[in-house]
Amino acid sequence: MCFYVQPHILWRAGRTHFLIGSSTTRRRNRSGVMEGIPLGWAGVRTLPWYVAASQVLGVTCVVITGVWMGHYYGGYAWDGSSQQFNVHPLCMVLGLVFLYGDGVLVYRVFRNESKRSVKILHALLHMMALIISIVGLVAVFDYHNSANIPNMYSLHSWCGMLTFVLFFLQWLLGLAFFLFPWASTLLRSWYMPLHIFFGLVLLAMAVGSSLMGITEKLLFSSQSSSSKLAPEAALANVLGLLLVCFVILVGYVVSREEFRRPPNPEEEALSVHFNTLAPKLTLLSSSEPDCVLKTPARNHCNHRGNESPGFLS
Repeated sequence: MCFYVQPHILWRAGRTHFLIGSSTTRRRNRSGVMEGIPLGWAGVRTLPWYVAASQVLGVTCVVITGVWMGHYYGGYAWDGSSQQFNVHPLCMVLGLVFLYGDGVLVYRVFRNESKRSVKILHALLHMMALIISIVGLVAVFDYHNSANIPNMYSLHSWCGMLTFVLFFLQWLLGLAFFLFPWASTLLRSWYMPLHIFFGLVLLAMAVGSSLMGITEKLLFSSQSSSSKLAPEAALANVLGLLLVCFVILVGYVVSREEFRRPPNPEEEALSVHFNTLAPKLTLLSSSEPDCVLKTPARNHCNHRGNESPGFLS
């Protein structure tokens, strides 16, 4: 026998009751006394620590990428030189990894804020990631064209372009299904698990493409100057490990059930799409009689010109 108690879940098994859904699990013993059992390290109270750790990892990855390209390859420029290529790894790590991961985390960070506001923030962060990624792609294609280097010749470029295209499609579908009122509630409920799944898959693909890019860059560097490669290789390998830790931590936070946004019946009721209500509203407006309240106890109605006797309330 199961009961649902907002915002907790009350599960009954024999004479033992469990109240699940808060930072503690409560058990009612045979004498009727509630006993609190803490959830431990996986409780909601640990969520800020996981989020803070993910931000430290993400910012560190961006800083290490900037230092790597700036210190070992002469900084940044936009003149078709090799310094323009350095814009590519920095933009891809900043946009397609760090900002994209933060966009995934907003539904866990702002668990009690307005869902509409969180949706807008989610879309804006991903739009920023999209714009910065476009800058990174333009930088590398422009550099290749200036240096007469073929485009899209490596596995890194193929996987990276596939990740970017799928990310762009994911962003467009997210706008169409969730932010703007174009899809019905049934269609949105069908697409939601796919949106969440492919969101994490794309983050993993972005990190995987970054790891291939790091390896490719080190291989090119080893052909030109192998004597100075050891410190640079150590820095690049640390960057790769931190990227892996970042995607693992973001995936863990998103997958934990106790970190999910608590259900809000009012928001669920307001999220019903207008298109599903429009036929009902049209039907009601076409058949609704014109009523005039004469007295508090008597209501006279004229339904399409035919009078009906009043009735006592």
